[in-house]
Amino acid sequence: NYQEIAKELAITFQTHSDSEVILEAFIRWGPSFVNKLNGMFALAIYAIEKKELYLFRDRLGVKPLYYSTQKEQLLFGSELKSLLPGVLSKPVINKKAVYYFLHLGYIPEPISIYQNILKFPAGSYGVYDGNALQIHSYWKSEDKVEASASLDFDSAKKQLKELITSAVQYRMIADVPFGTFLSGGIDSSMVTAAAQSISSKPIKTFSIGIKDSKFNEAEFAKKISTHLKTEHYEYQVTEQDALALVDQMINAYDEPFADSSSIPTMLVSKMARQEVTMTLSGDGGDELFQGYGMYNWAMRLNNPLLQANRHWIALLMKQLPTRYQRAADVIKYPSRNTLPSHLFSQEQYLFSDKELQSLLLETPNESHPIQHSFTTKRALNPAEAQALFDMHYYLKDDLLTKVDRASMQFSLETRTPFLDYRLVEFALNLPYEFKVQKGISKYILKEVLYDFIPASYFDRPKWGFSIPMDKWLKTDLRPMVDKYLSEELVTKAGLVQWDKVKSLKSAYFTSKPYLYNRVWALVVLHKWYYTFIA
Repeated sequence: NYQEIAKELAITFQTHSDSEVILEAFIRWGPSFVNKLNGMFALAIYAIEKKELYLFRDRLGVKPLYYSTQKEQLLFGSELKSLLPGVLSKPVINKKAVYYFLHLGYIPEPISIYQNILKFPAGSYGVYDGNALQIHSYWKSEDKVEASASLDFDSAKKQLKELITSAVQYRMIADVPFGTFLSGGIDSSMVTAAAQSISSKPIKTFSIGIKDSKFNEAEFAKKISTHLKTEHYEYQVTEQDALALVDQMINAYDEPFADSSSIPTMLVSKMARQEVTMTLSGDGGDELFQGYGMYNWAMRLNNPLLQANRHWIALLMKQLPTRYQRAADVIKYPSRNTLPSHLFSQEQYLFSDKELQSLLLETPNESHPIQHSFTTKRALNPAEAQALFDMHYYLKDDLLTKVDRASMQFSLETRTPFLDYRLVEFALNLPYEFKVQKGISKYILKEVLYDFIPASYFDRPKWGFSIPMDKWLKTDLRPMVDKYLSEELVTKAGLVQWDKVKSLKSAYFTSKPYLYNRVWALVVLHKWYYTFIA
């Protein structure tokens, strides 16, 4: 929204750049100018007369920012690797980060994989005077939850449609060619439909499908593109195309990162960059509108009878077929205050806290799942609380990290309309019944979407840009498993117990295919170690 801020400043500008607007706004209003910004950003401004450096990060943490304070210095950058020469002559692994990575598949703010390097908090700004860095929060999602919501459904739907359209329109302001990622799901279709309704000509849409895979949604994306009359680009890729990016993925993320959907995200970014330099994505829709299955689990686990007898129930379910064994892992949570991270971890087939206590060679101090309770003006039900937890951690440190690194690898800028702070604040205050109704998740968002695209187009399971990781680990990626989870390399790295890794591999390859994400996380951890440390 730099053009609106420029009008408010009412001064003569030398350029048409948003950077000049930012600088003039800072001069006029000081660090509080950040509250006027709508968009994604990581900024550094040096005030010469005061000899102070200011750092700013956008509200939801779409853009990355790392920093370190030591030796009377402040070092900062948008990539971990940019700090390593100045911070750590010999990088030291943060053992707590290893724990979190194996539990969640990513490393949550504020820590990084390295000691002495931190992630600058989202929705904050910092002031460095040469001695100390003072960090101030200017926006928190939990503070935006109002005491009550009084909208009726029709009014809420109308406002939501207007907000989505406005958010998309803002992010279509560009002096470069742009398009949208279109997986064929609800969120990407909503963004694409809104963009096409605004545009006077067909917008470019991009989708990929993996040949000979049940994960191939390209046909659905094509059908939606035809309905919306977009200029559609569909790329059918082979497994070999995707597998070729595994090495590049490890290097792109700088620290261990186990979200395997980063591979197809890199592929679609690489292919889109051949046509455009900016894309819109649908990230944030699931967290804002109750789109994940784990939110149903959060509600189920709130049952007092299940809470009191969960250990006995889990023990019984462990004797049943695989599907029930997985459910047993979800039900057997350690305590209520660690339930959000446990629920996410087990939904993603990753290591539980109990498993990590025996897997890790060195258990860090204060090693436990994230304990984060939010104080809000309105009491949230378990599903809403889980979604708020995801907004703080999974969305920012996994999904947004995934898209930012994957797209920027190919000099492609990706903008996120659903994370317009006005839309976020509105969604946070919608009644739960508007989001989940008649057993239908994302109900109100779908009702808006169906004004653009018939509901029949979405009558299918949700996949998104996904890959068949279980199959790959047993075929094309098997050599990587054999190499990085060998007794020699696991023992030499000294991060986890070899006998536990050996047992896990045996269980996975013989009888428990649902353990694939645990195996993949350990492969990524050790490949990262031998790429960056050893």
